[in-house]
Amino acid sequence: MFHAGYGCAMTAIDDLRDRVVGAVSSLFSHGPRPLEHTLDHVGDPGLLGPDSVSWRVIGDATAFVGGVRALLVQTAHPEVVAGVGDHSAYRDDPLGRLTRTSFYVTETTYGAMPEVERSAEIVRRVHRSVVGTSERGRPYSADDPAMAAWVHNALTDSFLTAYQHFGPERLTDDEADRFVLEQTKIGALLGADPMPETAAELSAWITDHPDLDSSRAQREAIDFLSSPPLPLHVKAGYAVLHQAAVATLPGRIADLTGLSPRPGAHRVGAAAIDALRWALGSSPSWQIALVRSGASLPEGRFRQPLPPEARELLAS
Repeated sequence: MFHAGYGCAMTAIDDLRDRVVGAVSSLFSHGPRPLEHTLDHVGDPGLLGPDSVSWRVIGDATAFVGGVRALLVQTAHPEVVAGVGDHSAYRDDPLGRLTRTSFYVTETTYGAMPEVERSAEIVRRVHRSVVGTSERGRPYSADDPAMAAWVHNALTDSFLTAYQHFGPERLTDDEADRFVLEQTKIGALLGADPMPETAAELSAWITDHPDLDSSRAQREAIDFLSSPPLPLHVKAGYAVLHQAAVATLPGRIADLTGLSPRPGAHRVGAAAIDALRWALGSSPSWQIALVRSGASLPEGRFRQPLPPEARELLAS
């Protein structure tokens, strides 16, 4: 009787995990799948490598909060948000844009060098046509090193901040600095400049940036990010992650965006991330990159099964 009840409980837990995995995976299925042929490059450690802090940080469930936070921070730059508003299809195809952004982050972080270079070239090609004028009359170009730096640095700072708030352990100061320095290799692919090289310098650069201001394009983006047209079964979960991201914004950015967290947002966000980490484990992209590069797999990190070709490589 005990064994039967235990088996039913374990089946229910497995079913719950499968539903969570399915719901999250569906958000990122509106475009090309990253690392689809990464095992064609066995032995290639990629741009950052298996010993990097970046593989650990971006492979954690906190990356969901970090991604939302980065989008919120990026809206504080009027020229950057004007470029997004004028040239992006995020209003009509939000999940497509989410998938493409995730594809770029995943491939440049975990991909073999041919995948890294291909992803960077795709983004550079798109950026060449992103030009215009913001509502305050300043020209913008996605190829501008300063604009690329704002986007890149906001993403780096947000991934790090989310991990430090909600990660399974806090990075040491040295590890945080290593993460920021590693990420400059990715920013360099798109010509971003300047790129601070320590966590403290990066945080100050974001907070004290002289070009920040509120704008109409910012308000449209903030309103959209507060309630995007997501499937009903994931919208409540997204709202928790959005509030967790808001809870980590620095004061000046919070003031410019007009955002403030609901009571308990940080605590609820931490519980939600713990639940996602339990259900999803660490990123399967991190796992397959470890297999490709010949590195060992840390125990207890991964819950999703490897594809057959990766299992064959491990067994060989």
